[in-house]
Amino acid sequence: MIDSNGTWVIALTFILAFILAVMPVPAWLVWARPEWVMLVLIYWVLALPHRVGLGVAFIVGLLQDALLGVVLGVNTLSLLVVAYICLMLYQRMRNYSLWQQAGLVFILVGLGEMLARWLESFSNHDVPTLQFLLSSLCSALIWPWFMLSMRALRRRFRVS
Repeated sequence: MIDSNGTWVIALTFILAFILAVMPVPAWLVWARPEWVMLVLIYWVLALPHRVGLGVAFIVGLLQDALLGVVLGVNTLSLLVVAYICLMLYQRMRNYSLWQQAGLVFILVGLGEMLARWLESFSNHDVPTLQFLLSSLCSALIWPWFMLSMRALRRRFRVS
C-alpha cells in the first residue's frame, strides 16, 4: 500500500542524495560537488518542518557517516546543526526570494561543512583548508533550480 502522505517520496529523495554524494566525479571536481544530502534536508525542513526535523537529520547523518566511512557522528552533528537553524528560520526563509534563500544556503552548507571538517581534524592530522567553501558555493548556485524541482516533485505526489 502506498503511503498517502508521501513518506516514500521523502525517503526516495534522501536515497537519491546519498547516491549523488558517492557517485564518482573527476578529481578536479571533488571539492565542487554540491552537498546533496544537506540540500535535501534543508528543502524538507523548510517545506515540512512538522515532519522533517532533528530526528530525520540524526538518522540521515548516521547513514551518511556510515556510507562515507567517516568517524561516526561527524555528518550527524553537522546535519543536526543545519536542521536546527533551518527549523528556527523556516518561516522567514520561506518569504525570501530564491536567490536570497541561496545566500542562506551558502551560509548553512558552509557552516555544516566547516563543522564537519573541524570534527574530522581531530581524528586525522590533515590541516583543514577553505576548499569546502567551493562545495558551499556550488550548492548555493544550484539551490533555485533544486528548490523548484523539489517543490514540483512535492506537489506532483501531494506530499504533505
